[in-house]
Amino acid sequence: MNKVTFEGVWIPLVTPMTGANGAQIDRQAFARLIDYYLAAGVNGLVVAGTTGEGTLLDDDERRWLVETACRLAQGHAPVVAGVGAADTASAARQIHRLDDLPIAGYLVPPPYYLRPSQEGILWHYRTLAAGTHKPLVLYNVPLRTGVTLDVETIRELASHEAFAAIKECDAHPLTRLPSQVAMPVLCGDDMQLLTALQAGAAGCISAAAHVRPDLYLKLLRYVREDDMARAATLFNGMKPLIRRLFAEPNPVAIKAALASLGLCTSAVRRPLMPCTAALHTDIDTQLEVTMAL
Repeated sequence: MNKVTFEGVWIPLVTPMTGANGAQIDRQAFARLIDYYLAAGVNGLVVAGTTGEGTLLDDDERRWLVETACRLAQGHAPVVAGVGAADTASAARQIHRLDDLPIAGYLVPPPYYLRPSQEGILWHYRTLAAGTHKPLVLYNVPLRTGVTLDVETIRELASHEAFAAIKECDAHPLTRLPSQVAMPVLCGDDMQLLTALQAGAAGCISAAAHVRPDLYLKLLRYVREDDMARAATLFNGMKPLIRRLFAEPNPVAIKAALASLGLCTSAVRRPLMPCTAALHTDIDTQLEVTMAL
């Protein structure tokens, strides 16, 4: 596989669900989503990550999702698999079960819940990297893991070719990180996207881009053309919808919007609960507004 450039607009794919309490994967809808985003021209796909309800998937489901995405996206866009666990051994087993597939790498958060030291985080990532020839994308998401990747830790990992990029979800470092580390920074906080791109971020792994990928691609183009006036106008128009897409636990509202667009059902796996009716109505109103952008 050719070396992947981690830049542009990447979609962290939802996992369409069906059945009582989201018990089964809607396989037809998953294939439909992949075709939809490939046709939109996105730069890459992340499968079985946070937005894909990755922690609620079993091993067979994760394997099927990643394998299917690789097959359907072959020759069109790279696929990265989300893996993660509280313990290093479990994360390593996830990688081992997927490592024969033609994926572009793994999106990996620090061990969650345990809140290890920076030394422990370094050990975790180095151990995982030693078990695969595929690159790892760091994933700093303190809200979910309870621990933050320090700049010095990121720099240390960036000095090794096994670590290819970082998805940064903490709003505070986003404006500084692109100038502080020698690896591509991908914005993971949708509300900070324009600021991150202006600061030098290479792109985004954006949950909200599920809904209007064309607007995200347009925004990135405006920034690359240094047309900041049009970029700011466009992004200001996108913000009301983005806010609503994160008003309830991700990916609850994203799936509600996709259901309104006819791309999949709004079902989520328990203990996540479906989008409230009031928010769903509000999202539908904002979808109409964004049609003019």
